[in-house]
Amino acid sequence: MSRKHSVFDDVLSEFSAEAPAADRAGTRFLNRQARVGDRLSGEVEEKTLRRIDPAKARMWVRHNRAYELLTEDNCRDLIDGIRAQGRQEFPAIVRRTGDADMPYEVVCGARRHFAVTWLRANNYPQMTYLIEVRDLTDEEAFRLADIENRDREDISDFERARDYLNALGSYYGGSQKDMAGRLEVSTTWLSRYLQLARLPSEIVEAFPSIRDLKESHARQLKPHLGRPEEYEAILAEARSIAAEEGRPDAAAVMTRLRGAVAPSKPKAKTGQVYRRAREESGITVRQRGSKVTIEFGTNLSRDGLEAALQNYLKDRFG
Repeated sequence: MSRKHSVFDDVLSEFSAEAPAADRAGTRFLNRQARVGDRLSGEVEEKTLRRIDPAKARMWVRHNRAYELLTEDNCRDLIDGIRAQGRQEFPAIVRRTGDADMPYEVVCGARRHFAVTWLRANNYPQMTYLIEVRDLTDEEAFRLADIENRDREDISDFERARDYLNALGSYYGGSQKDMAGRLEVSTTWLSRYLQLARLPSEIVEAFPSIRDLKESHARQLKPHLGRPEEYEAILAEARSIAAEEGRPDAAAVMTRLRGAVAPSKPKAKTGQVYRRAREESGITVRQRGSKVTIEFGTNLSRDGLEAALQNYLKDRFG
């Protein structure tokens, strides 16, 4: 058995400890990463695994996860899994930087970096960061990071979308078709995420966090943003939301943004009143389409009804 497959067989056990809810997604990732790893290198190669102090690794500047949004709470499952296992078993993917003080940059594995760093600072100083060192171009690093996070729910739609938009110009010359082909996704699927990344900053800032912003939100707003008057109305409402003391949740934000351009409901017609004398209730005439409805109270006298109807007929036919 090659070293490559022995590594992946060895790390499969971590999915039950570090991410028990993502077994199937984790297995899919390992299979895909193995295939893409072969394509990136052109051949099966020996993997260099090391355990280091996480302080020796920084995030790659184009890393697709917003590291500053990682917290003890949203990494709790991973922290508990590593602590229970006694070590990190699923390696992060890193590249060499050439900097003696900070020799590695993380391509895949920001949450693992945060979890190990947190454990070392909270009574587990012996914990080390398991890394796999690879020689990757920026485009290869982007694709590998995308493969790892494609099936994961802990990375937000907006983080993924922002990464795709940066990569579109940096690696694919602005060609969505070329990029979709390299990522093995449809151009329609990719376009939806690029659309999300292109949302005006005012709309992004109206949401409590970029983690709350979904691809479906951009899809719902797209028709309105293409119309100048509605575009301005939505941006004005977004600014108003962002300036509020307590930020509403994502569903409430969308309700307000869409409400800013919702067509006003026509006021219900009260109808025209015809009467013989001011003190009488008379009749109320309402027209709906080609139908005319005449209403009157049961206490209206015959003379009063006839007089009111005559007034209506005069008004209608002259």
